[in-house]
Amino acid sequence: MPIQPTSKIWHNGNLIPWDKAQIHVMSHVIHYGSSVFEGIRCYAQPQGAAVFRLPEHMQRLIDSAKIYRMTLPYSLDQLSSAVVELIEANGIAPCYIRPIALRGYGEVGVNPKNSPIEVYIANYPWGKYVAGDDGADVCISSWNRLAPNTMPSLAKAGANYMNSQLIRMEADINGYAEGIALDVNGYLSEGSGENLFIVRNGVIYTTPLANSVLAGITRDSVLTLARHLGLSVVEQALPRELLYIADEVFFTGTAAEVTPIRSVDRIPVADGNPGPITKQLADEFFGIANGLKPDRFGWLTPVNVNVEQTVTV
Repeated sequence: MPIQPTSKIWHNGNLIPWDKAQIHVMSHVIHYGSSVFEGIRCYAQPQGAAVFRLPEHMQRLIDSAKIYRMTLPYSLDQLSSAVVELIEANGIAPCYIRPIALRGYGEVGVNPKNSPIEVYIANYPWGKYVAGDDGADVCISSWNRLAPNTMPSLAKAGANYMNSQLIRMEADINGYAEGIALDVNGYLSEGSGENLFIVRNGVIYTTPLANSVLAGITRDSVLTLARHLGLSVVEQALPRELLYIADEVFFTGTAAEVTPIRSVDRIPVADGNPGPITKQLADEFFGIANGLKPDRFGWLTPVNVNVEQTVTV
């Protein structure tokens, strides 16, 4: 999905031209992967547009930075306001939003303490992430997720996504839309950029944070919706083979949203069609995100921008 440039990027408190958002080749982040970032979506509404769970995303950015001893010079409110300012300045909605905090040009060496922290926020149009209109065909990756106490999985850090790249490239080369990684103990973890859910006998299962998964904002949204709808939810370690006998399987993520999985290792999930619980949760999720159902959890932050697509009930 090629990036579609917009007019402005937010950098350290100021809006600058897209083409001026540049860093030096000797910046610490380029050599050592020292960045933390977020992925956020702004959805079209029947009247205007709104960012989905903006404070939660920005809090996770702050948390990721804290884990890596990066003191950000902006508060949660300032970062959230910067996103709204940027979207309104560029006039693009719906859109994807990419905040990133990185170690810039200072010193060469593993210790980053004398490399300045730079914060950028960009937004641009972006559509469907995981291929497959009727469900994705995925595989179990030969690459495991990060072992505990090596790279912190709760931090959404750029360096972690080298592991994700291996998972995604292997899946693509072998003809799959995405790969699912196991953790160091052989239990299910997550996709290269998505959390994993399984439905069997009417119960929704998902892997817990201890299985080297990111604390996904969409994951939390789906868990909240499922419990609100009275569905049974279990967070526990899950064996690989449960995927092969599941009634339904789906991914969640800001990029993936709610994506049904059609097959795993070329074994169909049930009859290969999206299941009723997946459909129910997706309907609730997209209904709230697109302003077609009440925002009963306070997840939407309105932005003043003319939308590029119409949302109707």
